[in-house]
Amino acid sequence: MKHDLIHIQGKPYALVPLHEYRLMSGIKQDNTNDDLPDDLKDALFARQEHPVKILREYRGWTQAELANKAGISRPYLTEIETGKKNGSVQAIKSLADALDVDTGTII
Repeated sequence: MKHDLIHIQGKPYALVPLHEYRLMSGIKQDNTNDDLPDDLKDALFARQEHPVKILREYRGWTQAELANKAGISRPYLTEIETGKKNGSVQAIKSLADALDVDTGTII
């Protein structure tokens, strides 16, 4: 596979697809999430959006649906997804259970 090179301040950098970088990074992959598609794992790895939001949208759920499944309020879920609140340990565990992922995936 061909990779592109860019130069920043005179130093060459190789551009590789995120999926390849994720695999090359050496970060232990969570085996409990093996059923998730690679593009979703890449989105979670990139952390451009909160993992709860990424997983909720992947499941096709509204905030109200996920909040109901997790037993938390929709406004609280919004604050977690937007980063205004970290979420309590119990809320994170409930969200992880509702989304069927390990808690480490969403923190």
